[in-house]
Amino acid sequence: MNFQKRKQQILEKLNTDGDIDVKQVALELSASEITIRRDLNQLADDGLLYRTHGGAMRIDQVVIPHQFVNKAAQNVEAKDKICRAAANEIHDGDIVFMDCGSTVHRLCQFIKNKKIKVITNSLPVVYELQNSLVSLNIIGGEFNAERQAVHGSMANEHISHYKATRAFLGVDGISRNGLFANSELEADITRAFAAQSKKTYLLCDESKIGRETYLRFGTLEMIGAVITNSRSNELEYFRKEGVKVVEV
Repeated sequence: MNFQKRKQQILEKLNTDGDIDVKQVALELSASEITIRRDLNQLADDGLLYRTHGGAMRIDQVVIPHQFVNKAAQNVEAKDKICRAAANEIHDGDIVFMDCGSTVHRLCQFIKNKKIKVITNSLPVVYELQNSLVSLNIIGGEFNAERQAVHGSMANEHISHYKATRAFLGVDGISRNGLFANSELEADITRAFAAQSKKTYLLCDESKIGRETYLRFGTLEMIGAVITNSRSNELEYFRKEGVKVVEV
């Protein structure tokens, strides 16, 4: 069966059931699980479904805007490897900051059974964790519809009242010259999270390593660890500067 026929059957099943499982679809379509995962990744990149751990969901089943869904669906396998490693750093009793990055959002699926408190400015994170063992604290402030997140001076003030054992954050770029963002609001809230956390982790796929964008907002001293699928030579410089690097 070629991709177009599998695509049609996958979308028909999604339309009927709302969500699908890789193993079950592979069995029903007489295809390998690797093939079905590749198909789902392609359909997610095309904005036709939302990729989940072990399967996929129909877009209208996810209360997240289409633009965020598409961003979260990019580099799914790499992001999931990064987030599995990040989840191993989280232990029961931890107080955890999570920002609105699309990679950080994928961490949710790996921590639902942990007895922790998550403090976040991200509505998709709240949506994913609301019916889990995780206790939630939602940051107040000005809502950004495009990012589905809360930013601004009131949000930063809210964060200043809390202390976290760990923060899991994203950036638009990181190099030996520091941390980079495409928005002053996101830079401000990343600084606020990092300042109030005992240890700060950046979750970065390979596209972010060595990248420098619009705004340099911090130095490598702001962070304790980078979890990435990159094999860039830049990582050795991070290590020399005292940043723990976890390669997945």
